[in-house]
Amino acid sequence: NRSSDLEEKEEEMEIKVVERKQQINVQEQEIMRREKELEAQVKRPAQAEKFRLETLAEANRQRVILEADAHAESIRLKGEAEAFAIEAKAKAEAEQMAKKADAWKDYQDAAMVDMVLETLPKVAAEVAAPFAQTNKIVMVAGDNGEIGASKITGEVMEIVANLPKSIEALTGVDISKALKLATHMKK
Repeated sequence: NRSSDLEEKEEEMEIKVVERKQQINVQEQEIMRREKELEAQVKRPAQAEKFRLETLAEANRQRVILEADAHAESIRLKGEAEAFAIEAKAKAEAEQMAKKADAWKDYQDAAMVDMVLETLPKVAAEVAAPFAQTNKIVMVAGDNGEIGASKITGEVMEIVANLPKSIEALTGVDISKALKLATHMKK
């Protein structure tokens, strides 16, 4: 009898072990089902939303870059047009000064210096005029990275520094020499 009791208990234990294994198997399958459900309902939509937001952000970044490029090109073209107008006006004034110089042959050098000095503030005002009308300037850095007010100031100074060369090209008068001559004549 004892052996049959023992066998019976062993069979009960084996049945419990098999039942427990089946429960574990069912729980593992339930875990896998929940993971797949989580993947389908949460992870994939989140990944899709992340991709959508990244795509929108990149598109917006490209739009901002293109707008800045277009604005910079617009400023450049406007500047070129204004420079052309200034040059045309300077040529017209140079022609007028040349006619005055012909009329003042006796005072040739002094008259030319007088006319150049009289016109120089007007030319400088014309160079600075576009900046006075500017409401907003968007700076786009070049390869050297220089931006800001120092860049604009540097460009204005470069224009002003080139004025003597421009005057000489337009009138044939070396303003530096003429100013020295006029200074010596006054002494």
